[in-house]
Amino acid sequence: MSCPAAGGELESARFSQIKNKSMISRRNFFFKTAVAAGVGVLRAAPRPLQGAEPIGQRSESPENIRGNTQTDRQAYPPGEPGKDYTPVITPNGSTLPYKVVAGVKVFHLIAEEVDHEFAPGLRAYCWGFNGQVHGPTIEAVEGDRVRIYVTNKLPENTSIHWHGLLVPSGMDGVAGLSQKSIKPGETYKYEFTLWQHGTHMYHSHCDDMTQIAFGLIGMFVIHPRAPAGPKVDRDFVLMSSEWRIDVGTRRPVPTEMTDFNVLTFNGRAFPGTDPLVAKYGDRVRIRFGNLSPMEHHPIHLHGYSWKITEMDGSRLPESAQQPGNTVLVAVGQTRAVEFIADNPGDWAMHCHMTHHTMNQMGHNGPNLIGVRPGSSDKKASKLVAGYMLMGESGQADMGEMGMPVPRNSIPMVGAPGKHGYIDMGGMFTVVKVRENLTSYDDPGWYENPPGTLASLASNDEFERDFGQIPETKPTENKMKTDYGNIDHVHMQNGS
Repeated sequence: MSCPAAGGELESARFSQIKNKSMISRRNFFFKTAVAAGVGVLRAAPRPLQGAEPIGQRSESPENIRGNTQTDRQAYPPGEPGKDYTPVITPNGSTLPYKVVAGVKVFHLIAEEVDHEFAPGLRAYCWGFNGQVHGPTIEAVEGDRVRIYVTNKLPENTSIHWHGLLVPSGMDGVAGLSQKSIKPGETYKYEFTLWQHGTHMYHSHCDDMTQIAFGLIGMFVIHPRAPAGPKVDRDFVLMSSEWRIDVGTRRPVPTEMTDFNVLTFNGRAFPGTDPLVAKYGDRVRIRFGNLSPMEHHPIHLHGYSWKITEMDGSRLPESAQQPGNTVLVAVGQTRAVEFIADNPGDWAMHCHMTHHTMNQMGHNGPNLIGVRPGSSDKKASKLVAGYMLMGESGQADMGEMGMPVPRNSIPMVGAPGKHGYIDMGGMFTVVKVRENLTSYDDPGWYENPPGTLASLASNDEFERDFGQIPETKPTENKMKTDYGNIDHVHMQNGS
């Protein structure tokens, strides 16, 4: 895996030359196209394709950062947290520690089995890095030279791919193609210079179906060497994933393709997700990554409009930053959004695929909504101890009933909230914005100012505005099946 120093510098130099030539040729193309279209002569040099220039400003020239030589390492000392960048926050996770050796940032990842808690009441034996699922966030600065050791404590071979990073071919981490597999008990070394910045990921690229489904994934954040634009006060990292964990079992099912029943942010399902806390007036960035095996996630934030500022590690110019409150993060993609925390409250943030906000749902049971069982309930309860028909009027109250469930399972489980039970789960969390915060610890539930909380309307209020008292009797519509005209609403035993 490792090469002599001279050979490594030669490969890096060739890699840098190829990138520079590619950029020059693309610049010439865009320049000639602009002239041909009558746009006019461009006085400033065209902007590089990779080097993110937020709000019209650009980072230090990538040509000065890309080289992997000892000279470059001396010219660009390792970036320091708090001085060169604001460290990211990984809710329910951590940042991978490093040490500096001769100007190189040195990290150590350990792939191993992890007894992981998804939420209170649900644990599973997964595969992760450094004792956690997902792996810790790797954080560095554009221009840093990094050396990452990977130790394999798994029962099978593995490797690590640096998803979105522009590295020499031999460092790309595809087992069998870019390198030999890392056998159980072996430690491999990856070393390269980070000549880009943005939100990226890392994951196994050996037996991908099994190892990604078991949790061998993580985020890789590279800060710009010369930041431009407004400073971000809170910088969050959220990795989306999905799992199939059958009720009562303790192993994910890696062969699943469609029926995922545990959906997570940073390896946790609500109510096990930590809130994202911000102070009123903070500029907030949220970096999303998605390494789910099969499904995309439209992530929606209540109470705010944000701008999509980054796509797959590339900062968007201000003119291309899309406003919105929902961002689609497809499998294998990263996105970053930014907003000003100027609307105090507790705000839901979740995947808008509705089944992705429920815990251990199944689809094999019959649809009982609207069924009126008549006397059959009483008869069945005499035959089956503890029998009760469920779901005939919807499922909103099922999570708070506190009924016995199989061991190590959280079917339909949500959590108590300030105003009642939150019947959500899975890929759901809360953004908490407060005035006058003295710390970023969880501030508890929001106290709504007078006149800002939805409340029960009185008949007098309704009659005042509409001239009549509202009809309150529940609607009962006859529902028919594909098998005939069966009146579910008024169905009697034996009919």
